[in-house]
Amino acid sequence: MDWGTELWDQCDIIDKHTQSGLDLVEKYVKFVKERTEIEQNYAKQLRNLTKKYSPKRGSKEEQECRFSNHQAFLDILNEMNDYTGQRELIAENMMINICIELTKYLQELKQERKMHLSEAKKAQQSLESTYKQLDNSKKRFEREWREAEKAAQCAEKTDQDLNATKADVEKAKQQAHMRTHIAEECKNDYASQLQKYNKEQNQFYFTDMPLVFNRLQDMDERRIKKLAHGYILFADTERHVMPIIGKCLEGMTRTGTNVNERNDSVVLIEQHKSGFERPGDVEFEDYSQGINRASSDSSLGTPKGPLELLGKNKNKTFRLFNKKSKVEFNTKFSCALFSPGTISDDTDSSQAIYTEFDDDFEEEELAAPIGQCTALYNFPGSSEGTISMQEGEVLSVVEEDKGDGWTRVRRNNRDEGYIPTSYATITLNK
Repeated sequence: MDWGTELWDQCDIIDKHTQSGLDLVEKYVKFVKERTEIEQNYAKQLRNLTKKYSPKRGSKEEQECRFSNHQAFLDILNEMNDYTGQRELIAENMMINICIELTKYLQELKQERKMHLSEAKKAQQSLESTYKQLDNSKKRFEREWREAEKAAQCAEKTDQDLNATKADVEKAKQQAHMRTHIAEECKNDYASQLQKYNKEQNQFYFTDMPLVFNRLQDMDERRIKKLAHGYILFADTERHVMPIIGKCLEGMTRTGTNVNERNDSVVLIEQHKSGFERPGDVEFEDYSQGINRASSDSSLGTPKGPLELLGKNKNKTFRLFNKKSKVEFNTKFSCALFSPGTISDDTDSSQAIYTEFDDDFEEEELAAPIGQCTALYNFPGSSEGTISMQEGEVLSVVEEDKGDGWTRVRRNNRDEGYIPTSYATITLNK
């Protein structure tokens, strides 16, 4: 079944139907374009999100990536970046393969439809022009035939009139004959125009218009097929990237399964363990027996208070006081240890205590380096007694690891502190 045969008299319907088809293509293009805009905005927001939560180089978050749960989060951010790239690819392919392609095809269809309708209009105008000629010839034939009849009746009446002369009768007959001749010519012209119109009308309804309608039908079916392909591309565009998106999602799942909570605990222990023994019990100091040298030595050495214990793993065997603070310490320490009534009147005993302090806090010479070390990792050195270092930095070794996991080092500016032994490559002098 074709339009030219079945819809030969539905030109207006075909016109509206083909226009409606073009409108649908245009509407679908707009729909896909808005869909790509949504995809692009989604991808842009994902980009901003991953950028917001990605650690900066050298930041604390980047240093914590030695822990598996921190590294897993970075891996998720990386997978999210790859996932975002696929969303951008979806938007790009939809724009190129659907929007741009269908827009170009739509313009071609509009031009083709315009051409076919122009041919139909031209054929219709030709038929209408022929019909006007037929109508004019028909009206002329009708008018001239009436005039011929009147002339014939007038001639007959004159011929029967007894008062009419022979010349009058002859004139009336000639007039009637002339009118009859003109009427015959109009009749022949009308017959000719009628034959011409019928032939053209037959050409119009059986050849010209069916051809135009069938071409419009072919155009509309091609439009439908192209549009259907666009519908398929809408799904296939996303389906084609699903394997890669699936890999991104699998990667995110894998980061979760790679997290090892026990290993993270071990890493924390290896990074921050001091290696020192726990403090022993605090001994009882009997102030009722007075202060003697032994109690003074005990106060200065053991037991150690909680504040000193907290910093033990950081200070280790550092000098607690420098030369500038020695006098101030002697004053404060003597006030803290000796309350009124407990100070002995024995001047020699008091002098002995201060003499001992002076001996203990004499400024020490800097120990000579026993080797060098090169930092393998960054170490913040944020705890008291430790010293910071950057990866690749070379430091002098002052005191080697005693089995507690810490090595004492010194910079050229005479700053000293402890670093984790496992964080550096150590070379001792031979």
